[in-house]
Amino acid sequence: MTHPISNSVSTGVIAPPGRRTRLRMICGLAIAGAALCLTVQPYRALAQTTASRPALSVSTTAPSREKLTIRLPANGSIAAWDEAPIGTETSGLRLVEVLASVGDVVKKGDLLAVFASATLEAELGQSEAAIQEAQAQLSEARDNATRARSLQGTEALSASQFTQYLSAEQIAAARLQAARAQQQVIQARLAQTRITAPDAGIISARQASIGSVPAPGQELFRLIRQGRLEWRAEVTADELLRIAPGAQAQLSLPGGTSIPGRVRILGPVVDAQTRNAIVHVDLPAMGTQQGARLRPGMFIRGHFELGETSTLVVAQSAIAMRDGFSFVFRIEPDRRVTQVRIQTGRIAADRVEVLSGLKGDETLVASGAGFLNDGDQVRVVPAQSPSPSSPR
Repeated sequence: MTHPISNSVSTGVIAPPGRRTRLRMICGLAIAGAALCLTVQPYRALAQTTASRPALSVSTTAPSREKLTIRLPANGSIAAWDEAPIGTETSGLRLVEVLASVGDVVKKGDLLAVFASATLEAELGQSEAAIQEAQAQLSEARDNATRARSLQGTEALSASQFTQYLSAEQIAAARLQAARAQQQVIQARLAQTRITAPDAGIISARQASIGSVPAPGQELFRLIRQGRLEWRAEVTADELLRIAPGAQAQLSLPGGTSIPGRVRILGPVVDAQTRNAIVHVDLPAMGTQQGARLRPGMFIRGHFELGETSTLVVAQSAIAMRDGFSFVFRIEPDRRVTQVRIQTGRIAADRVEVLSGLKGDETLVASGAGFLNDGDQVRVVPAQSPSPSSPR
């Protein structure tokens, strides 16, 4: 009889059950590792291809030196160049007609208001009668004096009578002169019943009303003479020394429009409280197209143009704003970009002054800087020129 153990020994060595399990696990891990390597390798190649792909296609620009205007900013109010009050010199007369209102454009001599004149016309008639009476008295006294002169030196006329005739002639002449002067006074008062514009301009205020009896000297209208306005810009004492009469100014109006001006005069004093001086700038008249948008009392920002300087500028499209600072992207020889912080100054159209951060020989990203990060690789393409419009 054959023993079971001897049979197993004759056929080969049989491993214990625990050892067989470990061998199976080792073989399974080896197979899984090989499969994982085969799976990850294509993704690794794809990642390497993606990393080497350019982040953006960009065109290039370079800093340049240009002449920019030196500007001195200032703030100030719009005011009338000369606002003339129009009042009355009459007393006790009633306004019967008001012909002008606020905003009316008037010419010199235009009728603005009319007072009742019946009383003065009656007084004028009395003065004319008094003049006629004085003329008759003077004629009689002159005839008597002529006869007295012809009898002078004879016994027919005494010396005292001769003197009386001559005195009567002089008194009659004086009375006639007084009557004529009184007539001129009444005529002047009668002319004052018609209020006329002392100059061409625009009515800015009106206190006259029909039926009122204003006192002498009371203001009835206010006139902006010739429609002229000025910008009263406030500047410091140091800034005042940089401005000269005749300098150009530009005012910025709401809506993005600007209006030119010219310095007429510098303020003669500096305010003791604010330490600011006033610069008077002539502006276009209110009746013109440019001055139509201006109104006295407006608070306007503007600047004075003080000459030109040569400075380094870059295109405004090349600048990216981040965290409150200005940056440009310099293109390196390996087509990667480096973020460079710059300090900007004046702006002229689409050009921005660079105060620091650039030397002037850099190659910069012309546009699209806001989509780039430091170290990104880019593809440089030629700048596109505007295509001519096709005929219709």
